[in-house]
Amino acid sequence: MAATQRITAGAVAAAACAASLAGCAIGTDGSETGAPGPQKAKPAQAPPKSVVRLIGDGSTSYTGAQPHLPRPERLKPGQKPPQFVVFSWDGAGEDGQRLFSHFRKVARANNATMTYFLSGVYMLPEDKRDLYRPPQHSPGRSDIGFNDDEGIAATAEQLRLAWLEGNEIGTHFNGHFCGSGGGVGEWSVEDWKDEISQAKHFVKSWKTNTGMHKAAPLPFDYDKELIGARTPCLEGRKNFMKAARELGFRYDTSGVNDQVWPKKKQGLWDLSMQLVPFPGHRYEQLTMDYNFMVNQSGGTTQGNPAQYERWGDEMRDGLLMGFRRAYEGNRAPLIIGNHFESWNGGTYMRAVEETIERVCNKPDVRCVSFRQLADWLDAQDPKILAKLRTLGVGEAPKQDWPSFLSGHPAPAPKGVPGAPAAKR
Repeated sequence: MAATQRITAGAVAAAACAASLAGCAIGTDGSETGAPGPQKAKPAQAPPKSVVRLIGDGSTSYTGAQPHLPRPERLKPGQKPPQFVVFSWDGAGEDGQRLFSHFRKVARANNATMTYFLSGVYMLPEDKRDLYRPPQHSPGRSDIGFNDDEGIAATAEQLRLAWLEGNEIGTHFNGHFCGSGGGVGEWSVEDWKDEISQAKHFVKSWKTNTGMHKAAPLPFDYDKELIGARTPCLEGRKNFMKAARELGFRYDTSGVNDQVWPKKKQGLWDLSMQLVPFPGHRYEQLTMDYNFMVNQSGGTTQGNPAQYERWGDEMRDGLLMGFRRAYEGNRAPLIIGNHFESWNGGTYMRAVEETIERVCNKPDVRCVSFRQLADWLDAQDPKILAKLRTLGVGEAPKQDWPSFLSGHPAPAPKGVPGAPAAKR
């Protein structure tokens, strides 16, 4: 997974400050602000915007509260819930296609934040592959390969900038083993704990493993940042969730569900992938580019070029149909998953980008990360969430939203049978 992404001046500045351990000020855009001068009325200096405190070998760091992370607010009595949309990316890394950096730009342009599920082996160089000891497999085995120094540097830069923009960094684990013969569906709870521990370790030690000790650190403590995941091929969820709960995770998005309001399962928010209409077909489709690809080109990643435009339009339109029936109906969060891939000529990347542009700027729509959605759900009155879960797919309340959420019937309009007589 090679890449030639240039390290920005901001990254170099952050690295220099971090290396000095002097606690220099780093702006939220990664640029060095310099030490603030004394105030006229006070001899003491103002506190820096962010003080970098290195963790471990300096691969990660503590830089304070995450910027651009909105404070969740509880719905006011009778208030209609916002329409949440979550765009997420499996195995997020920056390679020669530069899709990670591209979709960061798309998100910023459309008032969106997202979740990037990082594969730990994308932070591990090929020549250190034997450091990975996957459950039920020999050391150094991975079904998605490893990375090189250029790719690791580029991925680290994107992770750093993404987090500073308010995005979430989750995990897609490491070796991506699916199916029988040691696939994640056969892993025990202890296997999952081991895999999670290794995924964290590769992120927390990428400088040691690459020798890039002067590079900018990631601006977060990954032990605290990591609160959710999506399993490879959506397999192994039962035992993963047991392990995740014991490790303090807050959500899982490895299941398949309809477009309904989420609830907790095994102590975690069940933010499953969803089924949406599939234009031109009689069945619904999972909200993920891979599944559209499998059902359109039979699993061939580069099918008939004459069909690329149609296939991308089908995915875009299916996602938009799912969005509309939630937005105009029960307002259930829409969960969408993708990969940074050029399958079928990149048509699915186009579909996702056009969906972002069409939905994220609509009134009362919030395109957020899973962390932000979980924060919002945790802030709500459980009775209100239970009420929202009574609504089926695309089902709007039969009465107005305030009456539905308050539990009181809507008053009958004047001038119709049954309405109270108007006072004279």
